[in-house]
Order: sequence, then structure tokens, then C-alpha cells
Amino acid sequence: MKWDRILAYGLVVCGIAYASFSAINYYQKLNVVKEVESIPKSSGKTVINGQNGDPWVIFSGEERPIKGEHFADLVIPRLKAQIPIIEGTDEDELAQGVGHYAGSVLPGEPDNAVLSGHRDTIFRKIGQLQKDDELHVKTNRGTFIYVINKTWITDEEDRTVIVPRDEPILTLTTCYPFYYIGPAPQRYIIQATLKERIS
Repeated sequence: MKWDRILAYGLVVCGIAYASFSAINYYQKLNVVKEVESIPKSSGKTVINGQNGDPWVIFSGEERPIKGEHFADLVIPRLKAQIPIIEGTDEDELAQGVGHYAGSVLPGEPDNAVLSGHRDTIFRKIGQLQKDDELHVKTNRGTFIYVINKTWITDEEDRTVIVPRDEPILTLTTCYPFYYIGPAPQRYIIQATLKERIS
């Protein structure tokens, strides 16, 4: 009976801690939204700084790309490559370039922007990228410079790759192994954090 009580108390404490973390995260994002809403709509786009001075950019709904639109370019200096970023991740979009997962934010926004590409075409050499390499996303709102901080291999069903984040993150995903006949069973992930924005 004693252990049951200890376990129950432990679960309650864990629940309270999780709820507190979620509340803090919610209010932090709410403050960002309030700051954005305080700026006149006539300004078109809004540029604000995050909690640590990160160059966050918030776009209005009408500025968001439509499915199939080429709205940006991914520049990979180490590979000397420039790839069009297309809104959407269906085969039609991936055949044109790197696809932007529509359920994620746009590059530069304070969250997780997710891009996907085929391992046997545009992301054929992505495994050559290393920690601290830069990834540039060129848009008509400026160029966003990201720095790679992590790479890993995961299961194809791992949905944690696209979860929201508390800071501007760029996530690249592709199938793995790179040289594999048939549907690859894993995913290769590159995560980069926003370093700066160039007008």
C-alpha cells in the first residue's frame, strides 16, 4: 500500500510539472503574438526579436505560400547547391525541389520549419554536411542563415521530427540509407538553428 501511495504522489508531481511547462510555453508564445499584434497592419510584414534576441519573423496569413508555389530557395554552401523550396510535400512538389511541410512554420518564424527532399535527387549528397555548416534560405523577405547543430537517423514513423519548438529551427528530412533499392526504412535528419537574418 505504501508503494502505491508513493507512485500516486510521483504521478501527480509529474503531471503538475508537465502542466507548468506547457503553461510557460503557451504564455511565452502568447507574448510574441501580442507583440506582433501591436504593430500596425499597414507595415505588411513584421520583424521582431525573440527572447534571446533571435531574428524571428512573423508573416501575415495572406503572405503564406499556396500549395505548389516556389516561394524560396535553399542554398547549401558546402555542397555549392541552390534548390527551389516548394510549398507542399506531395510527389508533384518534391519533383520540383525541396518540399516545405505545410503543417510547419515558414523559415524565420519562431518554431520548426520542416523541409523534405528525395535522397536520390536533390538531397543525394546531404550526408556530407557537418555540424556548424550553414544553410541559407533565400526569400523575398530576406535571407535566413541557419547553422547545423545536429544530425541523426530515425525510424520512418518518428513524428517527433516535426513537433513545434520554442525557437526558430530548420529541419531537413530525407529517406535513409541514401543508397537503397526500394522504399527506405529510415529517415536522415538535419537540424539547424537560426543565426541571423540578412535583408
